[in-house]
Amino acid sequence: MSLNLGSAHAATTRTLRDGGIGTPALDARVLLTSATGLSIEALIAKGNDPLTPEAELRLARYVSRRLSGEPVSRIKGVREFYGRDFHIDPYTLDPRADTETLIAAALKNVARCHVQGRPLTVLDLGTGSGCILITLLAELPQARGVGFDISPGALRLARANAERLGVGARARFAAANWFDGLSGRFDIIVSNPPYIASAEIESLSPEVAQHEPRTALDGGTDGLDAYRRIANGAARFLHEGGCLLVEIGSTQAEAVVGLFREAGLTVARDGIVADLAGRPRCICAQISHGEGARNVGSS
Repeated sequence: MSLNLGSAHAATTRTLRDGGIGTPALDARVLLTSATGLSIEALIAKGNDPLTPEAELRLARYVSRRLSGEPVSRIKGVREFYGRDFHIDPYTLDPRADTETLIAAALKNVARCHVQGRPLTVLDLGTGSGCILITLLAELPQARGVGFDISPGALRLARANAERLGVGARARFAAANWFDGLSGRFDIIVSNPPYIASAEIESLSPEVAQHEPRTALDGGTDGLDAYRRIANGAARFLHEGGCLLVEIGSTQAEAVVGLFREAGLTVARDGIVADLAGRPRCICAQISHGEGARNVGSS
């Protein structure tokens, strides 16, 4: 006897609960909408409609993947971020709500970072799905930006996300390792770099350790390798008064602030920004007086 949509949701919920999934009813509903192509509202309204054989096969595959520890967002291939749906794939980090702290901080600092009379320019280092750059361009209609990443697959996806979300004409994506090959200056430099210490990655949840690209997680022996690269290069590519904003791990504020100050950057008293849980999540830095001119042409 074939399942209807309502009974399919109930059966999937039981299977996920028995498999130790923490949010079985929610995950079942999302997987069922993905398998059927229906919205949540339609799924509820059509609860007595039969589940087609094709959808039943897709749902079974999705449930198997979820039970193996794969996150729902990766099964769907979509993650909502700052009110927009971004496509993700194995080449890109799955955007997290914590990173919205970086967006809010960048938007708050636009007036401080930007000299009026010319277009605002943004550089996103390690752009991944493009969620940070694309969101900033969508929120700042006059801005233009560049996203760098070392992964060709990530760059393809970021370009597609930019086009689909209506900012493709103002976004450029290029292959680069941090600042390598970059020229010009920007009002805002943003990055969510890899910041997990190499030895700690295997101890993360399976959803992260087994399904996120290693290059998006691995911050080296102490988790700070990327911040060193960013600190040592940022001043050469910021306009006078421009801002550097980076996401950090919740225990890394003191270390990252120290690296930035050693490199001649200024972190103001309000430059450590907390996430909604009250944990340090973002650092905002600027060029110290004269630092930009001092660093021009240096390597």
